Amino acid sequence: MWCVNEGYLEAHYAQRASAMAPLPEDDGRKPGDQQAWTSEQRHALTRYVDERARDAVEAYTTLPEDTDPLDKQRARYAALKAARDRALVFVIAYTAVRVGELLRDPNDPRRRGVRWEDLSLDDGSMDVYRKKQQWDAASLPDPVITPLRGYRKLMDPPTERWPVFPTLDQRTLAGHVQEGLADRGAHQEVIEERREEYARDLLLALDEDIRPPSITTDGARSILQRLSAAAEIDIDHPKHDYLAPHGGRRGMGEVLVRAFGYTVAARYLDNSEEMVRERYSHIEAGELGDVATEALEEIDL
Repeated sequence: MWCVNEGYLEAHYAQRASAMAPLPEDDGRKPGDQQAWTSEQRHALTRYVDERARDAVEAYTTLPEDTDPLDKQRARYAALKAARDRALVFVIAYTAVRVGELLRDPNDPRRRGVRWEDLSLDDGSMDVYRKKQQWDAASLPDPVITPLRGYRKLMDPPTERWPVFPTLDQRTLAGHVQEGLADRGAHQEVIEERREEYARDLLLALDEDIRPPSITTDGARSILQRLSAAAEIDIDHPKHDYLAPHGGRRGMGEVLVRAFGYTVAARYLDNSEEMVRERYSHIEAGELGDVATEALEEIDL
């Protein structure tokens, strides 16, 4: 599971129902060869999701008063989806939190995905269940705060225990809503009548406070695949044709190591300095190469 959370493997092969192929062979790549979002890629993706969310929210909030209720619900749902995707991308891009700490892991009940009660937007922090098997605070830098505030205002969760990033899978939500209403004593006919009043089950779940599950780590990968393609991000990587979640974490690691060194980066990434030095050894090697070049130039003068 550690390899999945760290991005070395796409899935926990030992937990699959049946083996489809042998374990992948070691291709000899070093940590520095793993995908890391570049500044250009980060800016391109965050700019795309920001513009998309702004357009969707504006379309919803500027609807005429006489808009059909179902059409208004559809516009709100579109705005919620775009705002959720924007918030997710910004959190992955700037916090360097492992995706397994942020979202739900079906194989680990302790990892149920962050809830609004875990976030302190005023303090700029978020409580996550770390890979070291304990709760700890992660930083929410300034670029993340505004997308989260706007998204929370639009969602208006009925309780703080709602997931920050709920699944929007229609089949999952339909079953969840039906089960939730049935548990409260509603008959099937009443349940169907209630569902027909809403354009999407998520909106019914919000009104009835039927808390849905968080999206999964695999769900986040699917979202980023969709958004990377829609934003037409230029990606040149042997393993991924999209901006993978662990690439966001590694991209921030690159920024922090280059700007503040290994000690600060290790604290932000929740890793040991030794591990960060090993994982980003290509940066130090490049810097030493520059030193060597400068030294040679000095001698040749």
